[in-house]
Amino acid sequence: MLLLSLMFLMVGALFCMNDILLPSLVTHFRLSYIEASMIQFTFYLTYVIFPIPIAWMIHQYGYKISLLVAVITCSLGCLFFIPAKIFNSYPLVLLAIFIISTGITIINVAANPFASLLGDPEGAHQRINFVQVFSRIGYAITPLVATALIYDRAGQIKYHFPYLLLAIALLLTATLMYFSKLPSMKPEAEDKFTLKGIFKEGMSHKHLFYGVFAMFFYMGAEACTAGFFIPYLKTVLHFDDAKSANYLTLYYFFTAVMGIAAVIILKHIKAHKLVGIFAVCMAVFFVICIFFNTGYNEFILAGSGLFLSIMFPTLFSLAIEDIGAFTGKGSALLNFAIIGGSVFPPIQGMIADTNGVQISYIIPLICLVMIAVYAFFFTREAMKNAQLKELKVNLSNFENKSGIAS
Repeated sequence: MLLLSLMFLMVGALFCMNDILLPSLVTHFRLSYIEASMIQFTFYLTYVIFPIPIAWMIHQYGYKISLLVAVITCSLGCLFFIPAKIFNSYPLVLLAIFIISTGITIINVAANPFASLLGDPEGAHQRINFVQVFSRIGYAITPLVATALIYDRAGQIKYHFPYLLLAIALLLTATLMYFSKLPSMKPEAEDKFTLKGIFKEGMSHKHLFYGVFAMFFYMGAEACTAGFFIPYLKTVLHFDDAKSANYLTLYYFFTAVMGIAAVIILKHIKAHKLVGIFAVCMAVFFVICIFFNTGYNEFILAGSGLFLSIMFPTLFSLAIEDIGAFTGKGSALLNFAIIGGSVFPPIQGMIADTNGVQISYIIPLICLVMIAVYAFFFTREAMKNAQLKELKVNLSNFENKSGIAS
């Protein structure tokens, strides 16, 4: 669990670097917002291409080797920023991001179900949230550190430098993993691995099927919120880069704190209800940021991190709940939905270019409404409760009719 936590700390830093990279590259390469949103598009594109091959790799070689491949791939992607800087090439930057994202895709397919398997099924929600807390810590410490490393006193933008340090940290993490006693663990014995079989069995788990759609909209909400966070503060509230980075740090600090608190809260509140409540609260915050200038919009936008905190790990664990030997492949299907992070930012970028960044936040607002609908009506628990309620109504009607007949 500690090794997984260390790995997620690195993943959090890599995810957050996209949010720092977008505004810095807008300035460095003189990009429009829709051009800059290609960072998010490229980053999340891998979730369409690789989940099934990754599921096959886990099936063949187990979780430990798959995670080692993931961490080494991430480090190679970070190192690729050096030639991107030397040749001053935006396409090479996008290629480096694509390589990093390939490694992170392996981590998301392998590490989350791996954490859920390391103990009793009842504690799966808490374990996944625990390791994901470290990704939030990575998010929280990255903005200030990365901003200080990227922008030097001479005004140059050294966007490659934080990635060089991350590459070293990732290689050290891979070394620790290789020599550790981390269990190899393969998914349980299954039928022959086929693409058709994966989709067919996936459709048989309704809560997994709906969970894929929820994850699609969640990733849109997360990518849009963080990707346009600094542009919102700079263009709407007229903050400079350093001040904007401070509030982005506050945003991720809130996600980390609430992520830690959620490990305890989830023992007392049903996971699907907590996701629904948080989605509604975050949607209200966005309505304020879109339509009002309160004088405190920077705190409201940062405060939205409180409600985003638990969504990814909890949505993930809700979707793969009680699917047994299909957990690894179900995780791969669920990771297809992360393409939402590639679909929604370009749409938000088009709106930002034509109508301003403030109005563009209507895109993550729509995503949150869809998450709330899923949480209250389409999770396994919610559907089971609805079926029981319908059964009770039918029994009551039957008893009434029987009474009249007698």
